[in-house]
Amino acid sequence: MEADEDSAGGLLCVTGGSGFIGSWLVRLLLDRGYTVHATVKNLQDEGETKHLQALDGADARLRLFQMDLLDPASSMRQAIEGARGKELLEPALKGTLSVLRAAKDCGVQRVVLMSSKSAMLPPNPAWPADKAMVEDDCWADVELLKRRQLWYNVSKTLAEKAAWEFAEREGLQLVVLNPGTTLGPFFTPSVNTSLNILLQLLRGQELVLDAVYTGWVDVRDVAQSAIVLYENPSAQGRHLCLASMERLVDFADRIADMYPEFPVHRIEEDKQGWLMRAKEPSKKLVDLGVRFLPFDVTIRETVDCFRSKGLI
Repeated sequence: MEADEDSAGGLLCVTGGSGFIGSWLVRLLLDRGYTVHATVKNLQDEGETKHLQALDGADARLRLFQMDLLDPASSMRQAIEGARGKELLEPALKGTLSVLRAAKDCGVQRVVLMSSKSAMLPPNPAWPADKAMVEDDCWADVELLKRRQLWYNVSKTLAEKAAWEFAEREGLQLVVLNPGTTLGPFFTPSVNTSLNILLQLLRGQELVLDAVYTGWVDVRDVAQSAIVLYENPSAQGRHLCLASMERLVDFADRIADMYPEFPVHRIEEDKQGWLMRAKEPSKKLVDLGVRFLPFDVTIRETVDCFRSKGLI
């Protein structure tokens, strides 16, 4: 079955479908009438499958596939077959080229890749103080990241660069989404790294993220932005996805103000003079019609999830 280029209802493949962002993406795609092929690491692990199978529309329009991390290209082909129009990806560094090769071989024309703001925003004290809006040609400094042992940032940067090189060489249409620290309600059985930042803060732990934190975004806005990029062929290049570009001290203060009953550790020294604050840093997405949820909505609904699961 070919993906419908003009409206919802076609077939899409989502890799990394069981994760925090991936599960929301699958949910919103099902809500819009798409048929979804989603990959997981282990089909026998209910922690990866049960929350997806419980989604509205999953019985009829969701099929799960197991990705073999040792042979991602071969194991991906079953999931990608039929989704010949476009694909939504959330690949790790080692699997990027293999997954893109499988997509290309299966006739996929356009890929929406979930990268990270870590590939765009360098933790660099020399960053121009008057440059808040990140452009397509802005890349994190890989050598600086290596010296600071920020290996997640290194992997995201190298993976995205490899994807762009592959796309140019193979003639594959590629568009990239670069979300920041992602928060919001979750229905996955575990808490991921981004959610754990807020959880640690509420538990009174001190955050040492001066080199990497640059702002937040709601998971629903990330998933919606990916769909907007999929449904708008005119969308090109890289898209920073942040509701607000802010410093860690700002984030901690706002959480402390919202939840005085929790032992939130306020940051005494602002070490992020290199980061210029911006209320609307994601202009490309806003121009495409994305509207970001406000901070208090995102935080309150995330905290409600923490409470319902007995985490706080």
